[in-house]
Order: sequence, then structure tokens, then C-alpha cells
Amino acid sequence: MHDVLDPSEMLADELTQRRESGYEVSAAEDLVQEALGGSTVEKFERAWGALEATQQRDDWPYEEPTAHDDILAILPQAPDIPSSRLDDAELRDRLLAAWLGRCAGCNLGKPVEGWTRERIRRYGELTDAYPIEDYLPMADDAPEDLRLHGNWPDTTRGNVRFMARDDDIDYTILGLHILEEHGPGFDPMDVAAEWLDHLPFNQVYTAERAAYRNLTRGKVAPETASYRNPYREWIGAQIRGDMWGYVSPGDPARAARLAYKDASLSHTQNGIYGELWAAALIAASFVTDDVSQALQISLAHVPPRSRLAEAVRDSMELHRSGLDWERARDAIEDRYYARYSFVHTVNNAAVIAAALLWGARDFSRTIGLAVQGGWDTDCTGATAGSVFGAMHGTEALPPNWIDPLNDLIRSAIMGYDHSKPSELADRTLSLVGRDRVAHSS
Repeated sequence: MHDVLDPSEMLADELTQRRESGYEVSAAEDLVQEALGGSTVEKFERAWGALEATQQRDDWPYEEPTAHDDILAILPQAPDIPSSRLDDAELRDRLLAAWLGRCAGCNLGKPVEGWTRERIRRYGELTDAYPIEDYLPMADDAPEDLRLHGNWPDTTRGNVRFMARDDDIDYTILGLHILEEHGPGFDPMDVAAEWLDHLPFNQVYTAERAAYRNLTRGKVAPETASYRNPYREWIGAQIRGDMWGYVSPGDPARAARLAYKDASLSHTQNGIYGELWAAALIAASFVTDDVSQALQISLAHVPPRSRLAEAVRDSMELHRSGLDWERARDAIEDRYYARYSFVHTVNNAAVIAAALLWGARDFSRTIGLAVQGGWDTDCTGATAGSVFGAMHGTEALPPNWIDPLNDLIRSAIMGYDHSKPSELADRTLSLVGRDRVAHSS
């Protein structure tokens, strides 16, 4: 599924990507369907060329550049950021909470990744686990359409013994490694070198796998992101944003600058914006415990007329309107279900923002809602948990989520399997500049 080595899958997904991004694709559709019906190299190349020749519709209402200077040129004025200081002990506690919150949210979402919210509700009600307040239990007698993913022996209630291996956590670890090896002056090709040295090809997916494939064929950034990569606006970059926020507490602009260098290796437009937004949101979470304020700060680092910014603003407006969670999630579903894949950046950002807002300073409710919201549940749970931890610290993380992790992460990053969150938090702290600002009291 979504195999970057399969021309037919790439072609079908490129057609979808261009349609989602406002391109007039009708003239290319017949060639695409002909190639999909019996693909040869010649038919594939003709169809791909036709897609590349398509133009964005004149009535497309969004402004979504990819180049960094072009993004910076259209950003809104950043709001004032609260400033006070955390001592090393408190900042270390927040960083540990962010690591742990990310792990717990990710583990929670793994066994139901890609499920709709209706399917998750049915499973939760079957197992007396809805609304979600703990890791999901395993139901041996669940009907076929409610069978959990194969990772359930490591991710369900009573079975969690560590953070199970997941790319959402691998990239956070790799971000730490990149900063330790190259410092904050790293560039996209430094990221590429660390991918090739430390990240197995078969443990990356969609946009990252396309970029990895492009690297092995001699391409360099930013072409690694744009060349035959139908997944360039999917969620893969957004899940890589946390580390840049961790090392930039109170400085979302710096977090976004670091995030751009990472994201541009594999993504364009809203794919990049997702990582800018996540990094800035986490950086802001060290300076305010008001989710609405943190979201408002984060939006200053995303093009204001982008679909990503629109999605986050939509969730904020739904919250301000006073709707309950279910009605608000209905509204998100109505707007985005038919528009995007379950692993697209835009729709999942709307769910993350909503979970944080309706989570109401409660960790269990926050990551529970992120996962109940459906779609890319390990990613949404991880980001929501990371933001919450950075904002509130370890005392706000209930032990039923954290104790089963046993301070242990399984990872596919070479040299980092069996990492300890406590040690990763110490290493992260050592990378934070001495001129940091932090959470306001």
C-alpha cells in the first residue's frame, strides 16, 4: 500500500495529491487510467508527464509556498510570547514529560492506527473502554473488523512493557542525534546522511521512503522531496517536529527554522507546514499553559492562507463556539473525511488541535480524544501527549500511562534500541541554549 517502488500505486496517489492541491487534472485522468489498466514504462512516463504538466486552478483560494524565504515573507506578525525562566530541574522535568507523553500517546494509538472514529468507538464499547482512559484492552473475541493491529502484544493494557518501536519515536530520537552530531547549524543533507547511516529503509514510509529512494539515486534536497513523491503533504514531517521544539523552549521561531531544514528533505507545502506547526506549538508549550494561546502562537509560523492553518483555526473556532467534543468532531469529519487520506497532515492537525482544546488540562482525556478522533492515531496521540507533557510536567501524567513504559524505548535507529526516556531527557536538556525562556507562572 502506497509503495514508492510500485509505479501504479505512485501514479494513482499522484493523481489524488494533485487533485487535493487544487490542480486541474481532468486532461490527465484518461492517461492515468490507461496506465493503471496495464502499466508499461512508456504508459507510466506519459501519464506522469501529463500530471506534471497540470496547472493549479485559477480559483484556488490558498497561498502555499515551499521555499523558506517565500514562507517567511507571508507569515503574520508573531504574537507576544510570555517569558519567564525555568531552572534546569524544572525544564528537565518538562522535557521528560514531553518524551513520556509522546510515548504513551503513541503506544495508545498504535493498535488502532488508521481506524475510523466509529470503529474505535465500537471497539471501546465492546471492551468497556470508551471513552478512552487507559491503554486499550485486548479482546480475543472481537469480530473480524475489530481485530487490533499485530502490535497489540506490546501496546494493549496489561501488555505494555516499554514504548514499542514506532517511527513517531524513531524520528524524535534521530532529531536528538542530528543535533548532537551537527549542532543547530545542520542542513537537509546532514539529515539525509543520518537517515542513510541510522535509519533502515524498510522502517520508513510514504514521503520519507520516497525521499530515501531519491537519495539512493543521487538526488539532493529539495528535489528529494518533490521528485516522484506523491506523499509530500502527508503527516511524516509533522511527526518529526518535536525535537526542534524541545530544544527551543519559548522560542517557536527557532523551532520552526530547525523544523524547516528537516522537513524540506521529504516534504513540500502543507507537509512542511505540519512540522513547522508542531515544532512551534511544542516550543510555545514551555511558555504558556493555555492551549488556545499556544495554538495562536504556533500559527504565526505557518502560512496564514494554507490549508494547515485553516484546519487549526477551524478547530479553535469550533471550541470557541461551545460545541461538545462529539459535535465538534462531527464537524471536522464533515469537512475533511472525503478530502484527504487518513495519513494526510491537514486533517490530523485538526484532530490534534481539537484534542488539546477539549482535553481540558487532563492527560488521559487529551490523548484519549486524540486517538478516539481516528485517522493516524499513533501520530495524533503522540503529538498531543508531547505537547501536554511540555506544558504541564511529569506530575500531570497519570501513572497508569507512564509506569508500564518502564523507562524504555524500542527503536529502529541504529545504536538507540533500548533507549531510556530519562537519559534522552538529560541529553535533550544539554542541547538547550542558556538564553532560553520558559513557562510563565
